[in-house]
Amino acid sequence: MTASDAVIWLKERTALSVLSDEVLEAIAPVLIEKVVPNQTRLVLEDTPPEGLYILKQGRLEGDRINQTGSVWGISLLPGAIVHAQELLFGQLAQRTVQALSECQVWFIPADKFRELVVKYPEITQTFSQQLAMELAQISSQLTYEQERQTILRPYLVTKAKRGIVGKSRYAVRLRQQIKKATEDRRSVLIFGEPGLEKDNIAALIHFSSSQRRQPMIKIDCSKLQANGVELFGRAGGKSGLIEWLGEGSLLLNNIQELPPELMPKIAELVKSGTYTPVGNKGSESSLKSKCLARILMISEKTLPAIDRSVGHAVKVPPLRVRKADVADQVEYYFRLFCKAKGINKPQITSEALRWLQAYDFPGNLRELQSLVERAIVQSPGANELTEAVFWSAQTKKKQFRVNLLNAYPSLRRFLRSPWWPDRINYGFTLSFFAIVIGILFFGPQHRHQNVALNLFWAWWWPLVLIGFPFVGRLWCAVCPFMIYGEVTQKLSLWLWPRQLKRWPRQSAEKWGGWFLFGLFVLIYLWEELWHLEDTAYLSACLLLLITAGAMIFSAIFERRFWCRYLCPIGGMNGLFAKLSMTELRAQQGTCSAECTTYQCYKGGPQKGEGLETDGCPLYSHPTHLEDNKDCVLCMTCLKACPHRSVELNLRPPGIELWTTHVPHAYEVALLMLLLGGIYLHRLPELESWLGLNFNLDLFLPHLAFVLVVLIVPTLVTLLAYGSIQLFNRLLKPRSFVELAYGYLPLVLGGNLAHYLQLGLGEAGRILPLSLATFGFSGEGLPILVAHPATIAFLQGTTLIFSVLLSIVLTQKIARQPLRFLLPQHLATIVLAASMWAIIIAS
Repeated sequence: MTASDAVIWLKERTALSVLSDEVLEAIAPVLIEKVVPNQTRLVLEDTPPEGLYILKQGRLEGDRINQTGSVWGISLLPGAIVHAQELLFGQLAQRTVQALSECQVWFIPADKFRELVVKYPEITQTFSQQLAMELAQISSQLTYEQERQTILRPYLVTKAKRGIVGKSRYAVRLRQQIKKATEDRRSVLIFGEPGLEKDNIAALIHFSSSQRRQPMIKIDCSKLQANGVELFGRAGGKSGLIEWLGEGSLLLNNIQELPPELMPKIAELVKSGTYTPVGNKGSESSLKSKCLARILMISEKTLPAIDRSVGHAVKVPPLRVRKADVADQVEYYFRLFCKAKGINKPQITSEALRWLQAYDFPGNLRELQSLVERAIVQSPGANELTEAVFWSAQTKKKQFRVNLLNAYPSLRRFLRSPWWPDRINYGFTLSFFAIVIGILFFGPQHRHQNVALNLFWAWWWPLVLIGFPFVGRLWCAVCPFMIYGEVTQKLSLWLWPRQLKRWPRQSAEKWGGWFLFGLFVLIYLWEELWHLEDTAYLSACLLLLITAGAMIFSAIFERRFWCRYLCPIGGMNGLFAKLSMTELRAQQGTCSAECTTYQCYKGGPQKGEGLETDGCPLYSHPTHLEDNKDCVLCMTCLKACPHRSVELNLRPPGIELWTTHVPHAYEVALLMLLLGGIYLHRLPELESWLGLNFNLDLFLPHLAFVLVVLIVPTLVTLLAYGSIQLFNRLLKPRSFVELAYGYLPLVLGGNLAHYLQLGLGEAGRILPLSLATFGFSGEGLPILVAHPATIAFLQGTTLIFSVLLSIVLTQKIARQPLRFLLPQHLATIVLAASMWAIIIAS
């Protein structure tokens, strides 16, 4: 650029245009052109100026930190002159100047500029006049700024408290949403549950944006007047906060609590960026004002009135889905609190961390911070914090559980060892079952002569029924049916390598329960019509048929499809296991926070503490179990888990039946069938008690009587439910499928009372029977049987307790007044009384 071009540019683009042409022509030849890279500091405040700068192209920013620590910034555009005042009056640089983009500047060294000032006094005179005008403007601006600060101070947000802690995918996504929201000045809605520090996220958005030097204020929407005068001001009168805020950020906290009359005005503000000041008499003014501020809003949920107008919607995930971040959050709060108190930071045990990860934190981050701080205060000087000081982090669901694996480490070692259940199954059960079947087929055919028949009816049935309230489906872990199924599966894959079929889950969930119900009906008919209890080879056929089903389906489908969906004995076991006082579960927080392989479910190689397994045979993840129905206690998940997440809990019996239980119609059908089965087992006693005289030696009358006996108890329960609906029309009852589970203790107790006769009256004859089976005399061998009065006492006690438990369970499930459920309670008592009559009194 020539000197003449420089003069023209100075006259057109800078404040030097007030100087004469002679002075400008003297300045032009001494201009030195420089290029300043982006983010380069040109001048440092409180240092002697090197010369005069004239910004030709680009953008500079000048900052000054005052005595209170506040930063005063100005933006410098092309034509701006830097250091004229300092060079004229011998001052230090007033501001730090930095390039916001690549800039071209003209530079006049300080000594050259002073020579020009001496030679041309016009420069001093002109700049002195301009300085006086600028001082007046600055004084006016300072007065305005002081008034502005006074008005905004009660609402000011000075900084963000913290960043987003954690490395989970939720934390990463939240950071990305915040970064995206800082790229423009569109409105933002931040929503989520209480306690998530949503106001801190709003502060992060503001202080990370290009307008971070502008003020940010937070307004509690619940405290705003209905006309919004605090925000909008009055027409021709007092200005509102929006006008005082200028280009800052307005944070509307708890916008869901906004007065209803004010919501349309806020919606218009968000949509159009304009607002209407309040009139002098409370009415709206007709003159709209432009809002320069950025609108940030906080709510607990989305708001239909403004959703479509919002530029950015940031959903803050609750802490219960960010389990992977709990450890980082705890560590952060430890450092924060201990640094503030000047104390040493303790460590947290892995068990305590798992407890925290298993907790849902309804109060989210606020609750976690409070919990951590209280734990530190409760343990002064402790180097390690255990789960004992985090007692309030237990959910109601977990407060009534005791982890037996922690209480008894030897139990954990045994259940993780090869002994459970593989060595037991393949070393004993596999061969023992074959021996039992052989004895049933080839030994004596009556129960008082065949030890295998005695084992099946007098030992197995009472023991497995007694075991349900204590250990649930434990029998299924050592069940011979599925052991032979597994052997068949492995052998078939060895002979014919192939990919086994995946489970038809949808069809199995829909029809599997009804299939096993039908099988159980056939078993009952077979048992009664052909006297299975006292016919050895028919009992063997029953066992072999169930085993054949397991073997066939194991050769077709992967894992234990038969065991989960189709086995009639497994269906009964799963139903009664709901009453168990033990459960196998996993800590949901630990699984979601630490597990990425799902080895307990899928199987996999050894990893850390986790052993190599083929995965859960029932395809059940221990964190997803709704009840004990789909867990056979094989402990595969316990062996596979590398994080010690799996727990064997002691719990209130059947607690899930009134908490998280999901009822199923096919389960209720099986329950009613098992109820009818109690009477079926006592058919002669029932006939005598009712004064009937059927010829049960004839097949068709016998079959008809059996079907009636199986159906009538169900009709009694349906009649009771109909009475509930009829006499209590004001209060809607729960469905029959839900309330029917209240009969579960009665059905279990009735079946146990029946089999106690066999268990206490015949099981003790096993030693002489063992010899008698093989043709030897068992005389002189000990026989342990109970007195009939003792048996009757235990049977009666069992029925009484089952009635009481059924009434209590029904009340728990229904959660309705006792009088409302009186018909079902009466039905329970009537059914129990009839059982008493045919089992004990007969």
